[in-house]
Amino acid sequence: MYDFLQGLSVLEVSSFVASPTVGLYCGQFGAEVIRVDHKEGGLDYDRFMLADNGRSLAWENLNRTKKSVALDLRSAEGRELCVELAGKIGQCVTNLPEKSFLSHAAMAKRRADMISVRIMGWHDGRQAMDFTVNAAAGYPLMTGPAEWDPATAPPVNQLMPAWDFLTGAYCAFTLLAALRHRDATGEGAEIRVPLGDVAIGTLANSGTMAEMLHRGADRERLGNAIWGAFGSDMVTRDGVRFMVAALTAKQWDGIVEAFGLAQEITALEAELGVRFADGDTPRFKHRDRLLALFQGVAGRIDYAELEKRMAAAGTTYERYRTPYEASQDPVLVGQNPLFGRTPDNPSGVDYPVARSFANMPDRPRGEPRRAPYLGEHTEEVLAETLGLSSGEIGRLMDSGVAAPSDQGRDYSRIRTLP
Repeated sequence: MYDFLQGLSVLEVSSFVASPTVGLYCGQFGAEVIRVDHKEGGLDYDRFMLADNGRSLAWENLNRTKKSVALDLRSAEGRELCVELAGKIGQCVTNLPEKSFLSHAAMAKRRADMISVRIMGWHDGRQAMDFTVNAAAGYPLMTGPAEWDPATAPPVNQLMPAWDFLTGAYCAFTLLAALRHRDATGEGAEIRVPLGDVAIGTLANSGTMAEMLHRGADRERLGNAIWGAFGSDMVTRDGVRFMVAALTAKQWDGIVEAFGLAQEITALEAELGVRFADGDTPRFKHRDRLLALFQGVAGRIDYAELEKRMAAAGTTYERYRTPYEASQDPVLVGQNPLFGRTPDNPSGVDYPVARSFANMPDRPRGEPRRAPYLGEHTEEVLAETLGLSSGEIGRLMDSGVAAPSDQGRDYSRIRTLP
């Protein structure tokens, strides 16, 4: 937790991954993020996987640092309260459709300088999610073993919803850009960020679109090799699979030294009429010949010995781990100051929790904060942000328009994860 955004409040009305990520990142830098959900929980409230007490571990981790308000968003009065909150706060992040009750126009009626950041599917209004925009952008058809037949090979989806997280980070940036603009001009802003545009735009920004159009065809599958440079997975004598990369002169010199292949590399250069020290192009062009040399060495050595060599030579490498192994790794997690603990998680599960990814050496990161219980801050926000009286809040609670904390679930089966 850092305090750079202290004093900033953000209303979040969202579900799933991209939109909650915006609030998460803002909250980690000190913003007050007020999340409004339907009183029974939003679409993502019970998203798999569930803890023993029935709470979603995904929801819990995407909504840390936030305050939770539970309203009956199916009722006119509940929706009106949500819009009123948006106008009072002045900035809102949502993935609700523009034609919903939470349109920019509805919010701007209450505040002329309203800033809204809306995550959409496609630019033309069609629905989308991470896996569908990934399919449209073409990346799954560039992934897979090099020996697969291009005519019959299936797509390979990535498991992490990368476009969701990239969209969330981009929306946090656009929110702060709009706030800076409003500070300078007094103008509000309506911002729409289509998930599909983030995917297809990244295809363009990375140079991949230009590459495909220039070559007039699709890129071949490379398995686990790095496109445009030398790098691939290898297997040691004792069956440990690891990844090694050499994109810079220092990395190239390191891998050659660690594998003891200086003479063999010189001989191959003479045979091919190239200098591998000249950069990525010769190393990538002749990657199969090079990989055969390096794999030949790796296959004769146990990983522990080869790792010592690679570490001493400054090689860029890492062995493959399962996510379960990574979650318990002493270097990646156990000794990493990125992580803290919040043992009072609503799920009843105790596990490592990520702080802000950014590390400021001259400032303490602070402890991570737990996610709220659904509706935990309903009364607080209605009173302090909207200025409602205790009597009015009581009426809203009694009528079911607003709901209190759902903390009273069964927490008898509490587990601790490493």
